[in-house]
Amino acid sequence: MSPHPSSPAGSDQTRAGGADISVRIQAEDFDAGREIAALTASNGNTGAVVTFTGLCRDEDGRLAALELEHYPGMAEAEITRIAEEACQRWPLGGLTVIHRHGRIVPGANIVLVVAVSRHRRAAFEAAEFLMDYLKTRAPFWKKEHLRDGGDGGWVDARDSDTRDADRWAAVPPVEP
Repeated sequence: MSPHPSSPAGSDQTRAGGADISVRIQAEDFDAGREIAALTASNGNTGAVVTFTGLCRDEDGRLAALELEHYPGMAEAEITRIAEEACQRWPLGGLTVIHRHGRIVPGANIVLVVAVSRHRRAAFEAAEFLMDYLKTRAPFWKKEHLRDGGDGGWVDARDSDTRDADRWAAVPPVEP
């Protein structure tokens, strides 16, 4: 499968459960509207598009930037594995996951998940499933750079994020 025209070199595209999957780890910003259009352009059976865009917070004015590091190759493989699992659990027509790395300032995009399906429930649940796993299992490390010039240190995962991801073990897949 050829990469999306706007995809940087090294993007990962695959198919699972009848869905087109695109996973990209990149420093560059993304355009959510363009990603939605690309994913739905050739899928006439799309009845629902659910997106999640995660932004960098300023943490009540104390954060100057968030630095995201990843393990190249491993991050793409793990996110692709999670996306393939989503496509096995829900009847999706396509799934795009973009996660940025590098220094990201408050208000800037960090992550995008786009799930398309014939029906809304599958798209909503798949997008939520992806985000829960991205928050807990994707190999990214976040370091805070404070506005006062200090180092806020590395950010640990929250217990609530782990509980959110763990609940999917008890949620059965949606019937097509």
